[in-house]
Amino acid sequence: MPITPTYPGVYIEEVPSGVRTITGVATSITAFIGRAKRGPVDEAVTVNNFGDFERVFGGLSADSALGYALRDFYLNGGGRAIIVRLYHAEGGANARPSNATLTVGDLDLEAAYPGAWGNKLRARVDHDTRPLLPDEAQNSLFNLSIRDDETGQIEQFRNVSITPGHPRQVDRVLLNESALVRTTGLPGTRPSAHASPDPGEDVWGDNDPETNTKVADDDQASEGVLLEDDDFIGTGKDTAKEGLYALKKADLFNLLCIPPYLNDGNVDTSVVTAAAKYCEDRRAMLIVDPPSGWNSVEDAIGDPAATPPTGVAGVGTRSKNAALFFPRLRQPNPLRDNQVEGFAPSGAVAGVFARTDATRGVWKAPAGLEATLVGVPQLSVPLTDQENGQLNPLGVNCLRAMPAVGPVVWGARTLQGDDRLASEWKYVPVRRLALYIEESLYRGTQWVVFEPNDEPLWAQIRLNTGAFMQNLFRQGAFQGKTPQEAYLVKCDSETTTQNDINLGIVNIMVGFAPLKPAEFVIIKIQQIAGQVVT
Repeated sequence: MPITPTYPGVYIEEVPSGVRTITGVATSITAFIGRAKRGPVDEAVTVNNFGDFERVFGGLSADSALGYALRDFYLNGGGRAIIVRLYHAEGGANARPSNATLTVGDLDLEAAYPGAWGNKLRARVDHDTRPLLPDEAQNSLFNLSIRDDETGQIEQFRNVSITPGHPRQVDRVLLNESALVRTTGLPGTRPSAHASPDPGEDVWGDNDPETNTKVADDDQASEGVLLEDDDFIGTGKDTAKEGLYALKKADLFNLLCIPPYLNDGNVDTSVVTAAAKYCEDRRAMLIVDPPSGWNSVEDAIGDPAATPPTGVAGVGTRSKNAALFFPRLRQPNPLRDNQVEGFAPSGAVAGVFARTDATRGVWKAPAGLEATLVGVPQLSVPLTDQENGQLNPLGVNCLRAMPAVGPVVWGARTLQGDDRLASEWKYVPVRRLALYIEESLYRGTQWVVFEPNDEPLWAQIRLNTGAFMQNLFRQGAFQGKTPQEAYLVKCDSETTTQNDINLGIVNIMVGFAPLKPAEFVIIKIQQIAGQVVT
């Protein structure tokens, strides 16, 4: 509000400049969805390196491709990742429980998350507590220690109480502080203390008398069974924010990988279809793995007229926000004596995307001699130039082994990159640049909402949006020698009519000239006749 002068003198008034800087969003936050050995279920958990994944989710598992995909992601330059762990419980009359349980006196404990990892839990109780306060009941405090034998992690909770409403009420303390166990209610009496170990004994060993309580054989949990499409996109998953839609709990992700989870090493086409649609809603890209049955170029081409279609026509989507990479990777499996096996390429490709974004920018195609696949000794199907020439026009991005550099990404088309579709979103870098601009402007113009809708607002919008686009132009993100050739920002009485103003609408027109990758390099060589000197 302007200053109201009341006395003779000098007044200072700060005038807002109208500058509201639009910051570009991250471009390579990658989400991975699938099975894991341990960790929270149906939660979007951020990890920044493979060590974080090992600590929270247990690392590599022979029953899940997710760990291998994340390993390849970090080997190839990946940064931030979002992990969604899914768990499918056993069924039938003889099914084992999902969560391991153990009982210490009247205190019933269960593993914080489902899975066989909980079978290695142990608990210990002692009564070496602080002195009771005047309002605390006798025999109400105890100390609880929890150990995970698999990792060696120990949690200690001192001076917890069985008294309802106590500040250290044991069930609430475990809910808020423990990553290993929960209790479903308060015990009726304080659990008895365990015996002290004899000299030379490990307090967490199988001692006599017992110095701790471990999970009994009858209370051990199941590792779970293979995932199904319902675990990703089943009825109610969207509303409950579970399965694929647990990513609603994440503020932002740019790439999505769903490593193979079926027994045959594939992903349900219904899941691919739903994931591509969800990526369109979230302004993200889906990296699609080739089916395990693609062992040749002919398999990848397939028959689009078959029922169901085979080859690229049968992967489940033709979305402009999806890209398919073929063939699979051949890598040693450290969990099976380093025997060479086939692995899905999505994690490694996502890492190449992240590395290219960091070194060159999201507008650079994540392909070429720089897009090397680290940790990949060979590919499942060696491809020649002619075979690559059959797949590239169909929108299938090939992975090639090139002399001197080894395996590389040698294609940068979306699944709308089929030449017959003539799509404007043919290329991955063009689509990803558009998504980057859209997300950045969406987040950077929230301040506009409820501002007076007239020329002063439009001028501010032009100033701030133009500054963001100019910065991209200076980094080389657009075609053109001048800003006028490279981009436009229009927000005035032409884009926003009086009727729009009456409806509470302000229209901002942003255009850009994207860089297209030099996909085909043609060198023309011609003989010339020597000049005759006269």
